Amino acid sequence: MARIHARRKGRSGSHRPLMTEQPGWVPLTPTEIEVKVIELRKGGLTAAQIGTALRDQYGVPSVKLATGKNILLILKENSLHAKIPEDLMDLLRRAVSLSGHLEKNPKDLHNLRGLNLIEAKIRRLVKYYHSTGVLPEDWKYSLAKAKLLIE
Repeated sequence: MARIHARRKGRSGSHRPLMTEQPGWVPLTPTEIEVKVIELRKGGLTAAQIGTALRDQYGVPSVKLATGKNILLILKENSLHAKIPEDLMDLLRRAVSLSGHLEKNPKDLHNLRGLNLIEAKIRRLVKYYHSTGVLPEDWKYSLAKAKLLIE
């Protein structure tokens, strides 16, 4: 399968081994893992950073295997989830950063195309989140709104 904005094929990578139950060597119980997820979120980490911290520092290979729920579900149950999804927020940050660069360098056509591609990804993601009910239907992307959300 090819990449969406590049004329090359995708890259292969390693995959996690197939596990159907929590390994016996995991030091934390499911309730301790949920408490740790809540604690790390209150410490200011995103869901992806929480998963990495649990894997690297606490020896939990998979929160979903251990608790039966993924990190976002645990955060939603405790009303700690972000109003805007993490992947969309990262794209908004990239768009704001690139637009700031283009204000200083208006003739940089390569990065102008990059901004157009990022904004296309944002629009597709917003469309998906509208259809799944994650974002309200009246939420629309604009660069000015993105700058307000980032700051």
